[in-house]
Amino acid sequence: MKTTNAYLSKTVNELKPSGIRRFFDLASGMEGVISLGVGEPDFVTPWTVREAAILSLEQGYTSYTANAGLLELRQEIAAYMAREFQVAYQPDSEIIVTVGASQAIDIAFRSILDPGDEVIVVEPCFVSYSPLVSLAGGTPVHVQAETEQEFKISPKKLESAITSKTKAIMICSPNNPTGTMLNKEELQKIAEIAERYDLLVISDEIYAELVYDEVYTSMAAINGMKERTILISGFSKGFAMTGWRLGFVCAPKEITAAMLKVHQYGIMCAPIMAQYAGLEAMRNGQDEVEEMRKSYRRRRNYMVSSLNELGLSCHSPGGAFYVFPSIQTTGLTSDQFAEQLLMEEKVAVVPGSVFGESGEGYIRCSYATSIEQLQEAIKRIRRFLEKQTS
Repeated sequence: MKTTNAYLSKTVNELKPSGIRRFFDLASGMEGVISLGVGEPDFVTPWTVREAAILSLEQGYTSYTANAGLLELRQEIAAYMAREFQVAYQPDSEIIVTVGASQAIDIAFRSILDPGDEVIVVEPCFVSYSPLVSLAGGTPVHVQAETEQEFKISPKKLESAITSKTKAIMICSPNNPTGTMLNKEELQKIAEIAERYDLLVISDEIYAELVYDEVYTSMAAINGMKERTILISGFSKGFAMTGWRLGFVCAPKEITAAMLKVHQYGIMCAPIMAQYAGLEAMRNGQDEVEEMRKSYRRRRNYMVSSLNELGLSCHSPGGAFYVFPSIQTTGLTSDQFAEQLLMEEKVAVVPGSVFGESGEGYIRCSYATSIEQLQEAIKRIRRFLEKQTS
């Protein structure tokens, strides 16, 4: 008989486990840890949204929905995208409700990639992008953002990575882990490259509701880009609905039809109770979203100023709920800094290296926790840094 490993897919066997999870596992067994590592809102899902899910259960809505999701929810998503982001989608043919934004990214890659196709992945980036490209049979090609330009994409560097095998560009704005948001002019430059080389853009816009200094621009709203953009979004971040696992993907109808095939066979449909909750969130959740956004903005300002005062250079992120300070002055690697900080001061952060090579020398800190916890974390980080120089 073969060894157990011999039965495993070579692609899966070669995938590295998530670097984020390693630090969560270390922190989970320790008492008194302040976690700045979790990419999850610290707010509870608004009551009216929870109530809508409870009511759907009481009314006996426990069946499958259409594969693409409740038509009523897709209509609401279409209205929301038009109202908030000035992009018009047809609810019956250009929107699929998914099990979180992660599943939306997965079916997007599996629907467009053939073996050997390349996807340009701009780093630092969320840990799942490259593995999902590989699992779909494609090849991720990593392009490092400009650290000196607050982790913005260099169009010249992006263009230089394109080959005859390139099929798509993967971007995330606001970005996880850096919080960097691309403005309309910067998106336009990417759009021009995509058009010049006839490429798709997969745009992860899950943090679109959480922006602080500028009006958000969707890639699909750039002139000519709706036809070549697969837009990923959902309810997890802006509406504080991570555990509901509810996302959506918008794309031209031919691509949507292909994604629906993958979705049908792999998932069937998103849970109906979560969909009714999402319906309420989109209809009546904007006031709660705005309050969360204001709170995050205050916390962002505190973290940026505090980290810079400690000598950990940190740009002010335009969105999401992460700061990405440099720890290069300490002489430690990202892994060393994160592990020692956890063990010595019980503050959990994520080493920047897990988000790609250009993340080395940085750490990701989530400010999706109370200001009191953030203040205590800063005290502990200060103490840790003082020990490094003593």
